Amino acid sequence: MSNTDVPIWEKYTLTIEEASKYFRIGENKLRKLAEENLSANWVIVNGNRIQIKRKQFEKVIDNLDTI
Repeated sequence: MSNTDVPIWEKYTLTIEEASKYFRIGENKLRKLAEENLSANWVIVNGNRIQIKRKQFEKVIDNLDTI
């Protein structure tokens, strides 16, 4: 890891790929969930890229029984 690499658990936003690994949710499932909730406070759309706000999504996950 170089000095410019930020550990995933310290990042504010995660790509779908990073979030998939971090939360152990399949990329396709996570992408679908994000696309269905584009106005949610845990989703950021940057051009055609979707990013996940890590801390806000952790709160969502804490309240779910199934995904």
